[in-house]
Amino acid sequence: MKLFGAPHDNHLLACMPNDVIEKIQSKLEIMDLPLGKVLYESGGVQNYVYFPTTAIVSLLYVLEDGGSAEIAVVGNEGIVGVSLFMGGESTPSRAVVQSAGTGFRLPASCIKEEFNKAGPVLHLLLRYTQALITQMSQTAVCNRHHTLDKQLCRWLLLSLDRLDGIDLVMTQELIANMLGVRREGVTEAALKLQNAGLISYSRGHIKVLDRPGLEKRTCECYMVVKKEYNRLLPEKIAT
Repeated sequence: MKLFGAPHDNHLLACMPNDVIEKIQSKLEIMDLPLGKVLYESGGVQNYVYFPTTAIVSLLYVLEDGGSAEIAVVGNEGIVGVSLFMGGESTPSRAVVQSAGTGFRLPASCIKEEFNKAGPVLHLLLRYTQALITQMSQTAVCNRHHTLDKQLCRWLLLSLDRLDGIDLVMTQELIANMLGVRREGVTEAALKLQNAGLISYSRGHIKVLDRPGLEKRTCECYMVVKKEYNRLLPEKIAT
């Protein structure tokens, strides 16, 4: 796993025109994103957008009783803080780092300025937002209709797509909070996958041993999301 990232390690930054990158380069600030760091709270003022490079950020909806459920994950493919450039300024979700790493943050004014020019950055960010909405919608369907072990497979695969390796540092309690289920349910689902030889799990460390096996075991929700991201996001601009 990389400990540090460069701007082109984030897919959206790598897809932006070179003149835009040159303009915002001095405003991009590399950030250490430790596990559990809250990037914004529900309804809170958002002063920055974040471009993860080696970290993964979970977007959670938090209930009044403190319960939570994940609605999407964002990693090196995307941006955290779409409500800023979509005009909402805030969102009812919370953004929490679910896998430690690094990323870049950019002041809200910078991303708004580029977005409001109605050029290539606007179109890129709108396509990304459409893909993110697909992930949110599919997550809701999956959580309602599919078994927990299929949900866990989907979650693991989406997380892997946003990392360089095959290892995840994640406690069962945190996974339970992400999926909005009891910890005992996650334990049972993880044991099923481990007994099937698909993963190994020990003290918060998950290693994926058989990715093709996970893809066969998960529901169709994973591929729906993956295909939509592949369809909507362009190839990186060569550096």
